[in-house]
Parts: sequence; structure tokens; C-alpha cells
Amino acid sequence: MRIGLISDTHIPEACEHLPERVFEVFAGIDLVMHAGDVYVNRVLDELSAIAPVIAALGNGDEGLDGHRHRLDADERVREAHLVEIAGVRIGLVHAIPTPDETSEEVFARAMNTQFGGPVDVVVQGHSHVEGVTRFGATLVVNPGSATLPRNLIGVPGTVAILEIGNGGEVSAEIISLA
Repeated sequence: MRIGLISDTHIPEACEHLPERVFEVFAGIDLVMHAGDVYVNRVLDELSAIAPVIAALGNGDEGLDGHRHRLDADERVREAHLVEIAGVRIGLVHAIPTPDETSEEVFARAMNTQFGGPVDVVVQGHSHVEGVTRFGATLVVNPGSATLPRNLIGVPGTVAILEIGNGGEVSAEIISLA
């Protein structure tokens, strides 16, 4: 199973539409996970032309922090999602404190709060900084931002592909939209 990971699109504040390269990179994937700060529902609609979409509610999606747009109620959007694919538990959230920011104890408590316990993979956004790292048994993937990478304007962004094999093996790759 191939899952397209995207986050922090900030449309239409960052730009009017998703970069066309997102659709090229995500061609043939089975699921899209958007890690929040979508801003407008049409982004989810456009991504759903590729594959089913689920999204985490980002701080900007609620019209907080002075953002002009507010995501309308949508069954695809939740504060956090927990899905299981081939025995792999994947948690999707906008932001979760990781051990490099706090401690392993805080990370474990956050996973319990968001997903009901430890997960194999956490997909998150918020920072606009792409990365794949492991904390204990948990792989943490931040696809960065497709439209505002590292909060820079006019620079090609990033997305990620998460692959899950039939035996439950997991890999993630960050992909530049350049």
C-alpha cells in the first residue's frame, strides 16, 4: 500500500492551487493523508480525485492565529485519525510533541491521548519542516509543506510517500516538488 502524505498547504493564502507536481507524485497511491492546515475544503476534494483522503484538523483550519479561512465541517477531517493497514497502526495528527522536543514520556502520553496508545507510525505536520525519524518503535514522518516549505514563499515544497508491505514492513520517503 502506498500512502501520499501532505501537510500545511495553507491554500489560498500560500497560493491558489496545489502544485501540479503533487498530482504527479501521488499518481497511483491508495490513500492520501493530509496532516492539517488545509484551510479550504476544495483542497481535499482535489486530492480525492487521486485516492480517498483523510485529514487532521490543523490550528489554522479553525480560523485561529488570525487566518482568514476556516475549514467547513467535513467527515474526512478529525483532530486525529488512527488507521490500521496490514497490521501497522498509523496515527495522523497535525502536531504531537516528540522526544527531540520534550521527552519520551511526553511523547508516549501524547500518543495515548491522540490514538489510545502507541502506534507504529505517526504522521504529523505543523512545523513545515520535512523529516523522517524514529523514536523507539515509532516512525515519525513530517512531509513538510507542499506550498510553504520551511515557511518560505516561492520555493518548491515537499510531500512524502509512506509504503506498507504485505508483511507490515514500513518505509517513508520525502519527495521534493522541484
